[in-house]
Amino acid sequence: MAKGTLLVIGAGPAGLTAALEGSRKGFSVTVLESADQVGGLAKTVVHDGNAFDVGGHRFFTKYPQVEAWWRKILGPDLLTVQRQSRIFYRGKFFDYPLRAGNALRNLGATASLQIAASYGWAKIHPRRPELTFEDWVSNRFGRRLFQTFFKTYSEKVWGIPCDRLSADWAAQRIKSLSLTKAVADALGFRRGDVTTLIEQFLYPKRGPGMMWERAQDKIAAAGGRVLLRHRVTEIAMDAGKFAVRAATAENTDATFTADAVISSMALPDLIRSLKPAAPQPVVQAATQLNYRDFLTVHLVVNRENIFPDNWIYLHDPTVIAGRLQNFGNWSAAMVAASGTSCLGLEYFCQAGDDLWKKSDGDLVTLAKHELELLGLVQADEVKRGWVTREPKAYPRYDDDYRANVQTIAQHLATIPRFFTVGRNGMHRYNNQDHSMVTGMLAVENLDGNTHDLWAVNVDDEYHEIKRA
Repeated sequence: MAKGTLLVIGAGPAGLTAALEGSRKGFSVTVLESADQVGGLAKTVVHDGNAFDVGGHRFFTKYPQVEAWWRKILGPDLLTVQRQSRIFYRGKFFDYPLRAGNALRNLGATASLQIAASYGWAKIHPRRPELTFEDWVSNRFGRRLFQTFFKTYSEKVWGIPCDRLSADWAAQRIKSLSLTKAVADALGFRRGDVTTLIEQFLYPKRGPGMMWERAQDKIAAAGGRVLLRHRVTEIAMDAGKFAVRAATAENTDATFTADAVISSMALPDLIRSLKPAAPQPVVQAATQLNYRDFLTVHLVVNRENIFPDNWIYLHDPTVIAGRLQNFGNWSAAMVAASGTSCLGLEYFCQAGDDLWKKSDGDLVTLAKHELELLGLVQADEVKRGWVTREPKAYPRYDDDYRANVQTIAQHLATIPRFFTVGRNGMHRYNNQDHSMVTGMLAVENLDGNTHDLWAVNVDDEYHEIKRA
């Protein structure tokens, strides 16, 4: 006999993990997803047999239960991939993670000495108070290195100056990485508990969507439902029960009742949907949360072995794109035909801005031009191109985000058997595994546990660090 009815909003990593775990624990599960396929930002898009990842989703984690979950779902279809990535800046490729010889050759002796001097100055004269991303990075790496590598790329990603981006962003994503340790590691001086970036990761044979499509199948096999093209518009609460209304693809309304709800929908949308309405301060806080939107131009190129990297960070200000993926270097099975390559050129933007509103044809033309500027691909080598747009891809850590999220979280905590999970459900730049853990813990809380979901991904150590 089912423990009760669980309704999950969103079929991304957090939502599908919660749904499958809920099914395994005996809940009758329904998932409502507004898009026409599962996976959220971690879906795989297929064109002419070619598979494209939307953003490049490595599968690595410090949570053993997450890795076991992945391996149980995919088995031999989960590949081990060697990491190779570089930074393109001012016409040169820099190895990433840092290798001292390569960096010194590219920067030149004068610039390298200036970076070292700037680093020394920052250690003696740190910025106080440390409020912004610019403050945080300058204090740990020196202002010269901040301006050389961090500033251009960060402002591409977020669309605001670095002095308006919260220091929380750096504290969460960079954390304990150290310039001194990185240089020492690059020179071979490893002493004690030295940390480095991970050198390999797991990856599904046909992209990350493969994981979530399998999870969808397992939920169905357990008796659950995953309903696509169902956009939640109202969550009504009365006497400990939930009535959730969704707009369907046929422009009709459908209502679902549940004993518990786990939501991964964006917090502004969630707060607007609550009935009875949230208090005005909570509504106001939700309207002040901001996002960065994202589009990818997927290209099939009539050439193999264009570059050896999985991806390249495009710090260079001469191109608008922020990152370039080569999916054949993630998995050869992503590419439909020999002699071709599948690339993804990523652009960070705002929904409704000039870039977002460009036609798909114009965006493909832009991508061809920028690949030529990078010296990697000639425009006439591009066989075909497509565009994927992703609104609300990145929760933005601007000045007031922390206080606004706290106001919202305090109100949601008053609703019994209701949990928010995942990146947009918590307005936190979680990785895929962090989002999955919030989904797992939310289900455990329905069984009487008291896990603090907000404590996930607040550890002091950067998520990509491994210890020698």
